[in-house]
Amino acid sequence: MVSTCVTLAVGALSLLILYLLKSYTYWKRRGIPSAKGVIPLLGHALPLLTLRSSYLDLTRKLYGDFQNRSMVGFYKFINPVLLIREPQLVKTVLQTNFLSFHDNSVAVVPDADPLLATNPFFCNGDVWVSGRKRLTWAFSSMRLKILFVAVSGVCKKFQDFLDRRLKSSGKYEVELKYLFSKFTGEVVANAGFGIEGYCFDDESRPMAFDRIGDEIFKPNAITALIQSIIFIMPILNKMLKASLLPKSLDKFFRDLVDESLEARKKDTTPRNDFLQLMADLEKTNDEKLSNDVLTAHMTSLYVDGFETSSITLSFIGYHLAAHKDVQEKLRAEVQSTIAKHGDQLTFEGLKEMTYMDQVLNESQRCCTALGVMSKLCTAEFELEGSDGLRCRVKPGTEIAIPVWALHHDPEHWPDPEVFDPDRFSNDRKQDIQKMTFLPFGEGPRMCVGMRMALLQLKACLASLLNNYRLELSPKTQLPLKFSPAYFLTAPIGGLWVYISKL
Repeated sequence: MVSTCVTLAVGALSLLILYLLKSYTYWKRRGIPSAKGVIPLLGHALPLLTLRSSYLDLTRKLYGDFQNRSMVGFYKFINPVLLIREPQLVKTVLQTNFLSFHDNSVAVVPDADPLLATNPFFCNGDVWVSGRKRLTWAFSSMRLKILFVAVSGVCKKFQDFLDRRLKSSGKYEVELKYLFSKFTGEVVANAGFGIEGYCFDDESRPMAFDRIGDEIFKPNAITALIQSIIFIMPILNKMLKASLLPKSLDKFFRDLVDESLEARKKDTTPRNDFLQLMADLEKTNDEKLSNDVLTAHMTSLYVDGFETSSITLSFIGYHLAAHKDVQEKLRAEVQSTIAKHGDQLTFEGLKEMTYMDQVLNESQRCCTALGVMSKLCTAEFELEGSDGLRCRVKPGTEIAIPVWALHHDPEHWPDPEVFDPDRFSNDRKQDIQKMTFLPFGEGPRMCVGMRMALLQLKACLASLLNNYRLELSPKTQLPLKFSPAYFLTAPIGGLWVYISKL
């Protein structure tokens, strides 16, 4: 009996070893260079699981270690992942052969996250197509102009909040992510739902729109574990069914949309907000949208519009505080444009702020909110690099696009660590190689909310620079290091500044 058990155990172990040998020679058998240091069953994912490094760190290291190669293979557990290094390969995956790579590799489980299952970032197929059409319609220039009315109202609240903080002191020391989360949270509440978000109240409210995001996004052990399962181990998530959106927030958004729609049936006053645009879509396109679908779109607006925009604003504020010459030049443009438009911040005026665009672009190049994009091969396709490497990619294989590494490659960006908005001036931006600047992605799955995001970014910065000065606080830990406990870019210790009145 004992000998039989031993024989079975040895046999099982032998099969496991053979399976692992086959799994971890996947790239070698295809002639693709691969990263060293594979750990059985974990691949190269151990530092990610132990929070010693982030996925951004891993891809950045691989990008640097294989400088003369067009692509490199590595393993997330036993799953092979192909990292592509060349802009032409990025273009192939994101644009020219989109049909072979049209899915994002990250997906939520509909049973666990029903409201996020239709988010354009997570969903695929017909659900993605129909959802993207609705959002593209909602974010047209004409409708953005409607939403700007609410955004400009938030700008006034933002200034009132800062003025109250500066009333008793000449300077207000604040962490930028905390500050700008108030702005983006209030924008989502006002321009999205047509309600007060209470983000700028002097008394803290548990359900203020900047506070409820903490349950989803605040880096801690629980959110780090959930995000690791969803973003690094999607196969495991099919069994565990981890939820990115807590049940309490699922109920909060459902109740909020139901109550808002009921109130609008009784009040015929026209509303200029995103919820009304979605509701009006039924009349325009003769498309019946259930409350569940409407709630899913509103939840997506919060998830997409709140966090990434506040992160982006934080880095822009940091760069402006650290580079006073850039801050003064941008302030001059903001003030002259506002004066030109009757001392009012206008939709048209924001479009005229070209140096603002340069600063936004350069800050996003230096510190992009999402450092890695991951696509999924959906139809077999052969990728060929300029170095002669060829890889016939099989359906189901993950493709990693190292956005951060591309943004910091000296081959594409001279002195990449230098903050220089003039890279994006009219004279120089023509020299930027396509597919080396990807803050919003590229191709058909490019961020559908990009125009709305830029609208609130520019409005917030214009309001800030027109009235206040930024200085870097010594609380900011330099050089910047980023938390491995978060799938987006979060600087350890935060970004601290002093704000003072002009």
